[in-house]
Amino acid sequence: MEIPHNMIWTLATILAIIIITTLAGRLITKGLNRMERFKENIPGIYLIRDIIVFIIYFIALVSIFELFGINLYGTLLSLGIVGIAVSLAAKDLISNLLSGITLILGRSIKVGDTIQMNRRKGVIKSINLRTTTIIDDTGIQSIIPNSTLTNNLFTLFKPPEKYRIDILAGLPLNIDLDEFNSYILEKINQLDGVLDTPKARIYAKNITFEETNVKISFWIKDINNKDDYKLIITNEVRKFTK
Repeated sequence: MEIPHNMIWTLATILAIIIITTLAGRLITKGLNRMERFKENIPGIYLIRDIIVFIIYFIALVSIFELFGINLYGTLLSLGIVGIAVSLAAKDLISNLLSGITLILGRSIKVGDTIQMNRRKGVIKSINLRTTTIIDDTGIQSIIPNSTLTNNLFTLFKPPEKYRIDILAGLPLNIDLDEFNSYILEKINQLDGVLDTPKARIYAKNITFEETNVKISFWIKDINNKDDYKLIITNEVRKFTK
């Protein structure tokens, strides 16, 4: 069975649109991602990137529909696209999109800030149109809908907070806490790159029939070395309690 020439042309055109759209989207994304050197306004760059990519894909979709004689604009209007957009099915999506634009343009929070909400605390890794991603001290990422951030209270910590290292430790009951405190603080202050202000602190968190739980907190200059510092001090805790 011979395939009509117009069908071949249509399929070839659709394939070309898909290829061009995909390449354009990737090039734009790659190009704008390189602009991360403008750290002051990274979320704004992400917003521009997402909007441009969305427009490109939407134009491609319209072009494909027109190949089959379907006027997508007219179809959307006839279906009452405005009513559909505000319907319950799209309510959360629209809310998150608007919240994302508000967060990015309003700059109430930005990449690198430390926030806490509903007992989840972490450094903001990215702010996109629909979601915000934070990463906690253990490396676990949490993806939060933007509408959740704009509609609920959250704590925004001062900039030095993201350079803080917290280590939780369980100490045997026979350990002298004053000696432990002096030993660990001395080891921390001997490390290069540890900030003098705020000062390193050790907090007693809880005591059970088996152990005393403490939290060791100190601040460093380079966040990229966080895991190295945690390993060193954790090993010192192990040595002391051995």
